Amino acid sequence: MSEGQVLAARQDGAYVLRLVGDVRLNLCVTIEDYVESMLDDPAFCSVWVDLCDAEGIDSTTLGQLAKLALAVDERFGFRPAIFCCDAGINRLLSSMGLDRLFEIHENTCSGLGCDEVLPMVPGTEEHVRQRVLEAHRVLMDVSEENGARFKDLVASLESC
Repeated sequence: MSEGQVLAARQDGAYVLRLVGDVRLNLCVTIEDYVESMLDDPAFCSVWVDLCDAEGIDSTTLGQLAKLALAVDERFGFRPAIFCCDAGINRLLSSMGLDRLFEIHENTCSGLGCDEVLPMVPGTEEHVRQRVLEAHRVLMDVSEENGARFKDLVASLESC
């Protein structure tokens, strides 16, 4: 698998967040910082998540996507879209309950140029631990199955 990257594009308040390669918790601060600035944009009107070139997505990233969807719904009243043509990743999204939070499109969103590669934002060990913990708490709230899946991990992270 290739190293993960986060790419982004925006125009007139419409955002695209593109995850490429193997996206893991080492990108959690990068994703969180970008999402926060996006949602604080007074012109924000839409967001699409492009997973067409994602090879792998860990549970921290899934939790951050869930958090994004919940924030968009709460603050703006709509469900964002995810585009993904990989059957395995689509099954993963569904098994984690993200199909309840996003409009899932099992095809490509080609033609959407994401030319801005977001630099990896380093975080302290504690900062990253807090992001990982928060992402998993969000995932646990999405479904009872997720609650059971991540209960031990969250308890372990809380005891650190």
